[in-house]
Amino acid sequence: MFPGRFSLTDHKVVEDNSSEESILHDLWPLDEVDPTKAKFPCCLVWTPLPVVSWLAPFIGHVGICREDGTVYDFAGSNFVNVDEFAYGSVARYVQLDRKQCCFPPNLSGHTCKHGYKHSENGTAITWDDALRSCMSHFEHKSYNLFTCNCHSYVANCLNRLSYGGDLGWNMVNVAVLVLLKGQWVNVMGVVRSFLPFFVVFCLGISMAGWPFVFAWSAFSFLLMTWFLIGTYCFKNLLDC
Repeated sequence: MFPGRFSLTDHKVVEDNSSEESILHDLWPLDEVDPTKAKFPCCLVWTPLPVVSWLAPFIGHVGICREDGTVYDFAGSNFVNVDEFAYGSVARYVQLDRKQCCFPPNLSGHTCKHGYKHSENGTAITWDDALRSCMSHFEHKSYNLFTCNCHSYVANCLNRLSYGGDLGWNMVNVAVLVLLKGQWVNVMGVVRSFLPFFVVFCLGISMAGWPFVFAWSAFSFLLMTWFLIGTYCFKNLLDC
């Protein structure tokens, strides 16, 4: 190789490095999770629901956060909260990896395997763009705990991102992700999530005995059955 000369191979390496630097620039570093300031960059966040979580502690209210840590959550009909998490402070969170998202600049720029299907379902060019477009969609939706709720909003965001290369996000797998991968913010988060349930359960047993246990078991079973069957057998029923 002559001094001051470079080959086409060298030029290709320079282009590849430039492309990688561009990708890294787009995915700028996130700030640290800061529960004291209620900032959870690119996280799913969860908190217990009044009354409902007292009977079923595996059910709660969930939201998704922007890259700067601001929380978005579908909290009522035609209303998406911004930076004011409904039903109390965050008790549990899961930080997601933006590198597992698909941000197509055009129809041929998909990094996921779904291509046109992803485009038809709604795409996003950045993480925050997905949350904003999803908010516009849910500002025209009626809230219903059983058919169109906060989990539906988060699932819609993840589908727009094609997170993990998947377009099948729904209420059930969002809830399972938080339950299995969620980190507790602090001890008080655990107390807020389970203490009311144990109090109600102990009061129920002391006042009604075994009939309360059977009634609670039937309630929990019917609730889980509804979401499982509605999500995987009657998709249009829970599609919002």
